[in-house]
Amino acid sequence: MAQPRNFVRALSSRNYRLYYGGQGISVIGTWITRVATSWLVYRLTGSALMLGITGFIGQLPVFLFAPFAGVIVDRTSRHRLLLVTQFFSMLQSFALAILTLTGVITVLHIILLSAVQGFINAFDTPGRQAFLSEMIERKEDLGNAIALNSSMVNVARLLGPSIAGVIIAGFGEGICFTVDGFSYMAVIASLIMMRLRPAPPPPPRERFFREFMEGFRYSFGFTTIKAILLLLALSSMMGMSYTVLMPVFASKVLGGGPHTLGFLMSASGVGALAGAFFLASRESVRGLGRWIVIASSTFGLGLMAFSFSAHLALSLLLLLVVGFGMMVHMASSNTILQTISEERMRGRVMSFYSMAFMGMTPFGNLIAGTVADLIGAQWTTFAGGLVCVVGSMAFLRVLPRLREQIRPIYRQLGIIPQPMSGQE
Repeated sequence: MAQPRNFVRALSSRNYRLYYGGQGISVIGTWITRVATSWLVYRLTGSALMLGITGFIGQLPVFLFAPFAGVIVDRTSRHRLLLVTQFFSMLQSFALAILTLTGVITVLHIILLSAVQGFINAFDTPGRQAFLSEMIERKEDLGNAIALNSSMVNVARLLGPSIAGVIIAGFGEGICFTVDGFSYMAVIASLIMMRLRPAPPPPPRERFFREFMEGFRYSFGFTTIKAILLLLALSSMMGMSYTVLMPVFASKVLGGGPHTLGFLMSASGVGALAGAFFLASRESVRGLGRWIVIASSTFGLGLMAFSFSAHLALSLLLLLVVGFGMMVHMASSNTILQTISEERMRGRVMSFYSMAFMGMTPFGNLIAGTVADLIGAQWTTFAGGLVCVVGSMAFLRVLPRLREQIRPIYRQLGIIPQPMSGQE
């Protein structure tokens, strides 16, 4: 068991400590808006298909633009990039708030503003992931920083939906969007307060498309990176779409309302938080390949069981399992990718990570919404969980080969001793 000081060792870096506090406030606002947006769309339309379409449009830009955004991330100051993306995200939330509070909001407005936020996220997500290594003073704390970042996101995932449920029931969705807009000020302030080391001279620039193709060949020519990205993409597309169907489970399967929706989303957040704490307690990246298999299969099995639960208590318990599996899978993948990637390629690798984790979700949302209208939300969620389990078994088959490939990198970094072989 890790000592408490080791559990939060990345917070010894001042810049990361600032970011952790500011981003923590902002992400709570983001989760408030996510729940409020889903509930508003479902209230206006009563359609699972429209939930799927809205989710698809909102995250499609990540799939389309994130791989190209990775080139920008590797070319420019990641700090300045994040200041820009956070500012425009704040404006997007205030626009949603004004339209909702004035009573003129329509599904078309929601879709268009969701697309704007998706475009911003295409640059923001790989930028944030790549910037983590710059905020950490000791490279060995990177894995802990990623796990703490995940824990922060999932504390927000726990608090945000609960807060959203209360606000929606008492004041309406517009106040949720207003709270989110103000929350961005915290992370903007934290970025402004950072003290950054002078950046090294940038490498000579090649043509944009040439740098993109260099990143693509590096990511998908490296078998370990490719395998991790493909499994994450499969789980995101077929498994993560359960979140877009949560209003259906809350209202039709469990017979509840916005409070029930908040409880369901929070339960998944508690499980994810437990997964993040588990990873933060680990001292090394070693063994995370095995945990990717365990977590992805746990995620899929949890979804299969949850899909046919008709009791709120059982559903909440199963969503704890789902959240744990999802978080350990995602954060373990992130940690391995950032550990084995070359620094000059980090932005581009993390852009493909963003594409796999977030960019594939809109296709899953569209599939889930369409299929749920035909066969129901329960069978749709069951099928998605089954596909995740099959994918984890395929990853298990190639895991020994991946260990052989990354062992020399771990030796070079001092993660495993030389010349002894270890468990990656």
